[in-house]
Amino acid sequence: MQDVDIKTADGVMDAKLFQPEGSGPWPAVIMIPDAFGIRPVFEDMARRLSKSGYVVLMPNVFYRDGHTSKLDLQGSSFADDTFRKRLYGLIGGLTPERLKQDAGAELDFLARQPFVKGPKAGVAGYCFSGGIAVRMASDFPDRIGAVASSHGGRLATDAPDSPHRLLGKVKAELYFGHADQDNSMPADAIRTLEAALKDAGLKYRSELYPGAHHGYTVPGSPTYNAEAAETHWKRLEDLFGRTLKA
Repeated sequence: MQDVDIKTADGVMDAKLFQPEGSGPWPAVIMIPDAFGIRPVFEDMARRLSKSGYVVLMPNVFYRDGHTSKLDLQGSSFADDTFRKRLYGLIGGLTPERLKQDAGAELDFLARQPFVKGPKAGVAGYCFSGGIAVRMASDFPDRIGAVASSHGGRLATDAPDSPHRLLGKVKAELYFGHADQDNSMPADAIRTLEAALKDAGLKYRSELYPGAHHGYTVPGSPTYNAEAAETHWKRLEDLFGRTLKA
């Protein structure tokens, strides 16, 4: 693992970079953590994906509010009203314009690395970053080849910029793993998302994980589900293997 800094129009984004053993080059995947940000458990997840033959970049999407080491997002709970409001404030600051700007900086950074092969990268999103992953594929359709969203929330809402409304610009293949016990993505929202995917003519898989709760992929979380998490890893390896390694 390597700590890297990525220059953006708004400052410097700190990130973690993971490489497989060997000389490469390898395809790249941008892995965006859930709302609790970069932390050891997600570093372990990035390391696992990297060992399958990918350069994995893990960005701190909240860098405008502080370096990962200073954000102090770990060890708190949504049950804490003060913390919850702070977290929603951080997420609310990620406007579509900022997300596009940051995604472009991340992709440009990867393109400059001699050990990365292109021309397209993959994106893996979790929780709120599932929507970020979809938006990235919409903003950069010729540079994103695959998107995986695991327990992504609010992917199909009434908002004019809801992720499902962006699918008409996407060219990537997409995977959506939904927890069937997830208030942030209820059954009617899943149906709306799937209808939009079909209308866009995209290659995709949308899958429901029975008995799983929001956050099922993250070891150590109260909702971690080992069986569902392992299925999620199989889906990621299949998706990225077919779309990025060819």
